[in-house]
Formats: sequence, C-alpha cells, structure tokens
Amino acid sequence: MSFPVATIDAAALRSNLAVVRRMAPRSRVIAVVKANGYGHGMIRVARALADADGLGVARLADAVALREAGVTQRILLLEGVFGVEQFALAAKEQCEIVVHSPEQLDALEQFAGSHRFIVWLKLNSGMNRLGFRVEDFAAAHARLQRCSSVSQIRVMTHLSSSEERGHVTATQLKVFDDLVAPLGLERSVANSAAVIGWPEAHQDWVRPGLMLYGMSPMPNQTAAEFGLRPAMTLSTQLIGVQNVGVGEPVGYNGIWRAQRPSRIGIAAIGYGDGFPRGTRNGAPVLVGGKEATIAGRVSMDMISIDITDLPQAKAGDEVVVWGEGLPAERLVPYADTTCYELVCRVTSRVPLLWKGA
Repeated sequence: MSFPVATIDAAALRSNLAVVRRMAPRSRVIAVVKANGYGHGMIRVARALADADGLGVARLADAVALREAGVTQRILLLEGVFGVEQFALAAKEQCEIVVHSPEQLDALEQFAGSHRFIVWLKLNSGMNRLGFRVEDFAAAHARLQRCSSVSQIRVMTHLSSSEERGHVTATQLKVFDDLVAPLGLERSVANSAAVIGWPEAHQDWVRPGLMLYGMSPMPNQTAAEFGLRPAMTLSTQLIGVQNVGVGEPVGYNGIWRAQRPSRIGIAAIGYGDGFPRGTRNGAPVLVGGKEATIAGRVSMDMISIDITDLPQAKAGDEVVVWGEGLPAERLVPYADTTCYELVCRVTSRVPLLWKGA
C-alpha cells in the first residue's frame, strides 16, 4: 500500500446520516456532497448516502458527474446556475435549483425549454453572501410564481453563526420566519451546526454537511459527543528514525530543538498531501496507536514526530494524523484552521481507500 492514504468508512457515513435523522426527525435531509464530498470522494459518498432525501452540490459540473455515475437522487444546485445554457443542462440532468439573484431570475424567465424546475428561492437573512434582501424578496417570489418554467417554489436561507448560541442566529431565524411563514411554502435553514444546536431551524428540510463526515461544527464539543463517527482516517507510516542530541534542531529553519536526548520519527506526509504547513509544534498524532507530537516544520512530503517516549516505535509503524482514534478537531487549534478545510485540502495524490461500501 502507498502512503499516505485516506481510508473512508462508508458505514460511518450511513451512521452519521442516521444521527441527523434522529436529531431532526420531522425534516427531510439534503446531504451536502460539494467539494468532492468534503474531500471524501463525491460519487462514492453519494452512493453511501443513498438513503438521504437528496444531495446538495455547489456547481452544475458536480451534478453532471453524479448523473454520469448513475446517481438518481434529487440533486440541489446550491449556487444555482448562470445563463440560459446552464438552465438547459440543469433541466437535462433533472436538477433542482437555488435562485438567489436578479440575474438568475432573468435567465429563468428566458428559458424556453419544456422543463419545469423546482426552485429554492434564497433569502439573505443577514449573512450578506447570497440571496435576495428582505425588501426585494416579495418581488422575486412574485416573479417566480408567474414564471412558466417553475413547477414548485421552496424557500431557504443560510446561517452565518449557527455554531454559537447567540443573537445573530436568533435574528436570522426571526427575519426568515416573519417573511416566509405566511407563504406556506416548504422551508430549509439548518446546516450541521443548526441541526445540532438550533432545533427551531430544522423546518421542512435540513442541509447537513460536516456532521455527515463525522466532525463537529461546534466549538469545544467533539463529534463523539453527538454520536458521530469520523468517516476519513488519514494515515501514513514512519519511514525513518533519527537520534537527536540536546540542543540539536529538527527540520527546516530549526524551529524545534531537542530539550533532551530525543528520537525523531519521520512520517511520509506533508503539505503536498494537504497536511497544513503552518501546523505548530506539539500537534498530536498517533504512532502505532499511541499519542506523540509533531516536532519541527511540516515539509512537502514529510513531518517529524517526537517519539522519545515511544521507545518501541520504529520505521514501518502506522501514523494516524486524524480520524479513527484521533479526531480532526484535535489538530485544528495547532493549524489555525477548521475541520472543513482539513478534509477538503487533502490532495489528489492521496488515494482514497474505501471500507464498508
């Protein structure tokens, strides 16, 4: 086997979907598989999540790839489509579309095909990224009602801070509900953090992403606390061991120096594989199932690990950098990033090895 490798657990994906359903029992589930299934492999993730009520992707090319792979589930284009030609392709692939801008409304009204879309009208409830502002929403809804290419309208918004119990999300929910509830349309608000922390946001449809992959969107709370299992284990092996004397540096620029006679294990993974270059000394890894820490700067193909307290560790031992036995959340504070970025940045030279599919 080549190293590093990302082992993807299909049973964990299915288990995490079941957790979503237990948390939001009255909602249907759009499983978000954008960004190549959060780095897990979009097509196989979609197959593993065949029991979801639909799939969410960012771009039309992803929907085409899923259809070409034989995926027949509902597909929602979360960024919508752009231009009349893309509407034709979205119709061909039987996609549902988000409409969030006047330009998309214009193009939809110009669409001359016979297909009638299910349209998810997006409200900008305060995130100020995509969606119609409150003062423009009623007019956009009225235009969709008159559009001959629309078979059904649903409404949605996106929460900016749902991992926090604060006024920002409460305000967004009030803005959305005050405007949308009188319309009597199906609604979607909740991302992963809102599935966990804001039951009032569940409504008709939830759109989980990160939690399906077994990671926590909530600060200071692990995925395991919610019954979630990591779907990706990123692992490699030790390819060498160095004995280092007191005061000697390790790695580029010598940012780590031995405070005692030390054993340094060299593991075959680096920023060329997606492991964050800025990861600081002391970040945890597992060597042969036991915890050790990174020592020195991450290089393109290798990391250095202080294995002084693991006298049995040797070249060939497995090294887990996140996943089973070591949640990705543990690395996050050392890398100044998020779980989302960790898994999405794993590069194409890391093979995906599936189990339980």
